[in-house]
Amino acid sequence: MTSPSRNPLELLGQIDLEALGRLSQKVDLPALLGAASRLSDGQLKQLSRLLDRGTRPPRALPEPDGDFYGQLDDLTEEQQAVRLRVRGFMEERVAPIMNEYWSRDEFPRHLIPELRALDLPRRVWNEDGTRKPDATLVEGLITLEFCRVDVSTAVFFGVHTGLAFASIALGGSAQQKAEWLPKMLDLEAIGAFGLTEPEGGSQVSQGMRTTCQRDGDTWILNGEKKWIGNSTFSDFTVIWARDVDTGEVRGFIVRAGTPGYRVQKIAGKIALRMVENGQITLEDCRVPESDRLQEVRGWRTTAEVLRLTRAGVAWQGVGCALGAYELALKYAQTREQFGKPIGAFQLIQNHLVHMLGNVTTTLSLCLRLSQMADAGRMRDEHAALAKVVTAARCRETVALARETFGGNGILLEYLVAKHFADTEAIYSYEGTNEINTLVVGRAVTGLSAFV
Repeated sequence: MTSPSRNPLELLGQIDLEALGRLSQKVDLPALLGAASRLSDGQLKQLSRLLDRGTRPPRALPEPDGDFYGQLDDLTEEQQAVRLRVRGFMEERVAPIMNEYWSRDEFPRHLIPELRALDLPRRVWNEDGTRKPDATLVEGLITLEFCRVDVSTAVFFGVHTGLAFASIALGGSAQQKAEWLPKMLDLEAIGAFGLTEPEGGSQVSQGMRTTCQRDGDTWILNGEKKWIGNSTFSDFTVIWARDVDTGEVRGFIVRAGTPGYRVQKIAGKIALRMVENGQITLEDCRVPESDRLQEVRGWRTTAEVLRLTRAGVAWQGVGCALGAYELALKYAQTREQFGKPIGAFQLIQNHLVHMLGNVTTTLSLCLRLSQMADAGRMRDEHAALAKVVTAARCRETVALARETFGGNGILLEYLVAKHFADTEAIYSYEGTNEINTLVVGRAVTGLSAFV
């Protein structure tokens, strides 16, 4: 049955009378009502909504906020202060220049003194190389705020304060710690971490080709390392090599400028272009015994360093996804097509909700992982699962964010393109998602699927 027809003026009269009065001062209202009498009920309802909308003051839209459940509200005042300090630095100092340096394939080294002023490493590490009680959580929050704007800055910090610092803190002698750790905490000496090789990423634990051999009071290093962040300008690089006489893995502090040590910057990257990755060549590079990390206990020490830092890489995925979501939401609120913001279309809202769900779940996952790590209960498989999930959900989120921007999404000026590209690196380093999946699979089944 069809509903009985209604008087068009009755439908139009549903508009607020005051709104009609204001509208009559701007348009020929009698002519509009005459035309309205010839419209269908559906057309009149649409006209009614348009007229009503046009006479109401614009409604304030919510500010983009990826912490939908307020999970970060439970942080301590000190933790919040660190997080907001990093956010301010990234928005005020890094955001205005990052596209330029990303395009130039360079790290903005002039910002290192300003990073030094933030004193972030001391919020993670003590002077003696032990960690603060909430070190993993704070390190994660710092990483989150770095990656919300720029992942490359987080990588610089993670390589220096995570991988390089932890190598000396866990594997160095008291004398080596005294020499290097204070300077590293002050960012006066920048470190790099040389583990990955051209022919070995995931399998480097079993197939390390870089070698070391004792020769009196020195060690002779030969081999290559690849993808070594910070190495083009670092003051030293921790080089991991296999002892040709014992087969044991050893660590060395190789100072910049050491004869036989060369670094070539890797060019042509499509991700993390602000990170200066180097390919290191070691040709009869002589390192004194005093620069061998004295407390390294084979691969176990290397694995412990990686375990400490893998949680930080999981946080990179959360921060990158959160930043991409907030960019997409702001764009959806302001970009108009077909007479209204694209955020008013159902398909765009579906994208945004999917992104927000990914951000919310991965943030919860990393908060819990950090709690476990700081309590001493995190195992390899816990960190591996966080890396698997956050990297995959980040990859999905930045793809949806880029899609929300349409063609503008591939332009650096709209910022989401950089997130889209950088995510591919997050997905692959610190253990590919396939390798980390097998780590978790082995833990839950008790059966190893590694070849």
